Amino acid sequence: MELHILEHSLKVASIAKEGIQICTHGLIKLAFLPSKTRCKFFSLTETPEDYTIIVDEDGFKELPESEYLSVADATWLALNVVSGGGSATSSQPIGVTKIAKSVIAPLADHNISVFMLSTYQTDFILVRERDLPMVMHTLSSEFTLLRVVNGETVAANSTGVTNGFVKPKLVPRPIIHPLSSPSNMFCVTSLDPDTLPSVATLLMDVMFYSGGAKETGGQSEDSGHIRFFSFSLIEGYISLVMDEQTTQRFPNNVLFTSASGELWKMVRIGGQPLGFDECGIVAQISEPLATADIPAYYISTFKFDHALVPEENIQSVIGALRTNESTGQ
Repeated sequence: MELHILEHSLKVASIAKEGIQICTHGLIKLAFLPSKTRCKFFSLTETPEDYTIIVDEDGFKELPESEYLSVADATWLALNVVSGGGSATSSQPIGVTKIAKSVIAPLADHNISVFMLSTYQTDFILVRERDLPMVMHTLSSEFTLLRVVNGETVAANSTGVTNGFVKPKLVPRPIIHPLSSPSNMFCVTSLDPDTLPSVATLLMDVMFYSGGAKETGGQSEDSGHIRFFSFSLIEGYISLVMDEQTTQRFPNNVLFTSASGELWKMVRIGGQPLGFDECGIVAQISEPLATADIPAYYISTFKFDHALVPEENIQSVIGALRTNESTGQ
């Protein structure tokens, strides 16, 4: 398999809910008018706490300086696993569990923190730019390492790490953060970029105005229902994660669906904000799922992590993770 190191230099940031109006001009430009910017990597995820932005340096210039904007103090690079020389099919995503043992676990074993973004098309593993030499050294035995330079893939030279490399002692990874599973069911979907203008106002409503009084009435009675929406526009491909009720607002035949029309349930990781320095959080979740051969999408945000698993697997997933949780106490 090939591991592609993409050429985007990325920033990860949080926009406070009360400050979103200050950033909407730039965010609308990034999401709906990509020809007006040089941005090639943009992702916006809304959670109950805030909005998380992952954006390249050109896109970051579109956001104003603000007390409501918090930026993680590192530059991040995106890694992408490509198997068989092609991209994943839409009906069966590679999923974070497919790379749990080959990528996620080895990086955790070497104390390398990762930030995950699963999309409809593929999975991006974000690592700090300063960690790249160790990342390459760690994964070079399992993967053909390629760097994307000006849109072309070239062999990556693994440099900067001495040959005196000590393989770490593998240790159990008990789950140490609280887990919860909201009541909503989610869809992971996409749409043709050519149809984006036809649903732009609807998407703007969903992104920025969905917390309005017109929608909260019915949902407030269900304390297990959470607000979660993710939009990504990366190298021309659109990915959307939204709950089932939100998809029903879209016209027929606009959103892509898999052959199975699969619905996903969420496992939310974290009681207090997780931060960026702790290693192994993604591995704690993805390894048990990989062992059970359960596909999953995984989306890290500024404060918490989120795994999406097939609806029919949620009870076995919770059971497996709870077992892993209790054995670590």
